Amino acid sequence: MAKIKFFNAFVLKKNINSTTSGLAEYAPVFPGLPNNPTGTTFDYPLFPSSVGNPPGRTAATSDRNWIIEEARIRGGYNNTETGYGVRAYLREDSSEQTRRSNALIYSGLYNSVTDVNETNVFPIGEEITKAVDPVNGSIQKIHALDSNLAIFQENKVSNALIDKDAIYSAEGVGTPVSSTKVVIGQITPYVGEYGISKNPETFANFGYRRYFTDKYRNAVMRLSRDGLTEISQYGMSTFFREEFAKINNNFKEFTFTATMAGSAATPPKLTLNPSSILTNLEKGMLVSIPQTSGSPILATITGIVNANILYLSNDPGAPDIGQDATFTRFIKDKIIGGWDIHNKNYVVSIQNKSEDTVTPDTYSTLSFEDDINGWTSFFTYEPNFVGSLKSKYYSFYDAEIYEHYDQTPGHIRSTFYGVTSNSSIEFIFNANPSIIKNFKTVNYEGSNGWQVESFLSDAEGFDLQAGSQQQYNDSAKLVRSYEEGLYNEGGVPYRAGFNRKENKYFANLINDSAARPGEVFFGDATTGIKGYLATVKVSTDATTDPGGTKELFAVSTEFVVSSR
Repeated sequence: MAKIKFFNAFVLKKNINSTTSGLAEYAPVFPGLPNNPTGTTFDYPLFPSSVGNPPGRTAATSDRNWIIEEARIRGGYNNTETGYGVRAYLREDSSEQTRRSNALIYSGLYNSVTDVNETNVFPIGEEITKAVDPVNGSIQKIHALDSNLAIFQENKVSNALIDKDAIYSAEGVGTPVSSTKVVIGQITPYVGEYGISKNPETFANFGYRRYFTDKYRNAVMRLSRDGLTEISQYGMSTFFREEFAKINNNFKEFTFTATMAGSAATPPKLTLNPSSILTNLEKGMLVSIPQTSGSPILATITGIVNANILYLSNDPGAPDIGQDATFTRFIKDKIIGGWDIHNKNYVVSIQNKSEDTVTPDTYSTLSFEDDINGWTSFFTYEPNFVGSLKSKYYSFYDAEIYEHYDQTPGHIRSTFYGVTSNSSIEFIFNANPSIIKNFKTVNYEGSNGWQVESFLSDAEGFDLQAGSQQQYNDSAKLVRSYEEGLYNEGGVPYRAGFNRKENKYFANLINDSAARPGEVFFGDATTGIKGYLATVKVSTDATTDPGGTKELFAVSTEFVVSSR
């Protein structure tokens, strides 16, 4: 047993208010940072800094510019005296620690009325722990809903009662006949061998529904009143099986070099050679800066300007100009999940991080809608985090927050993190699956500004050609939108893409296939494309009402039975 004299602590700071007259009394002041620091934004004074000296004294002779602050929560502001505090005793029979990754523990309460805070109280004489089956792995996430607590382990999801404990009748199968108050009651596993793996960041909830992923079982899950449902089975089981198999839960070291061109010490900056500018720079990266003499300077990137000027946490000193600085960060594949309150969708982003500057990162961001029990769309953004607040949907990228679905005039649709891309829809024409068809036209109902990027038939199978196996598809040329397909010839307007009649857009399909062995007519010498089915990609163009709303209601095609 070790006796602690008094359970209190104090902070000693050297500062006085030099405006006090005389030498007997000096009023202490808090040495905080000024509201408007002079110079650059990085020119903050050292802490603590002297605010002056007693009249008639210098810094060397001053011995009374000290501040004493009590560290206790109940300490008064600028008190001139304080009590010793309560006596405390510490008893520790053993220094051993027990780490229970499958157990829950709860503390005392904070009473906002009386200001009694017992959140740091864990009485060993009471039953304050509750454990789940360790065979199902560690607890990764807990979530309270109404009077129930959902416990997400790596390989199991369970439900625990909060502030109640059910007591059943003697028959053991009826409804509860009474209850007793406990903090964490019975823990009942949900039916199904599913868990959250080691990806608690995929959790999202809205209303009484909760969503998460189970990488170990290649599944995306929904927990609702009907229990666990594998929503990845709604037409996307193969996709998630292949994508989750690529995810590595271990950290990887990403390192590259860039040539230094100069530095500035106020604020600490490092300039890179423009030929060495890399898109892989980001805030928080570690950088090792060679010096003309001495050991390299180690720092982190605190800001990036024009992609090649870096603000650093430490003064780069005198770097060896023309040499390479080494940049390092630790990366990890991610699975991010969140709720899109605007569209009422669960959004999941599967991200594979590359360990070098040659291989690009890959990702897939897509959404699930409960109303149709289906996956509705892929997106061209790779977020660090997603979530909703007050009816708005946000995502985070590169230490910045972005609001989605902003209807402010001037904001361009299909723009994510400053990059604009075309919106597109892919689908299959497959009427009469056993008949070889000749697709002649493509038509759509909707607004102006849509084009057909690709119109591709099914593959015909492999043939041995020129010593290698080859297979062929029929494909069509790009069908331009109504505006982009307009051209003039001899003062007469023509359209090389979609034409419009009675507010419906239509176009002929011009073959663009390569010649097959034995073919006499091929490419644009033939009409349409031939095959059992056709995979079509329709997208928005870049010139028709940029940023405006474009609607697409239906797409159709005219085909005939192939003469062959």
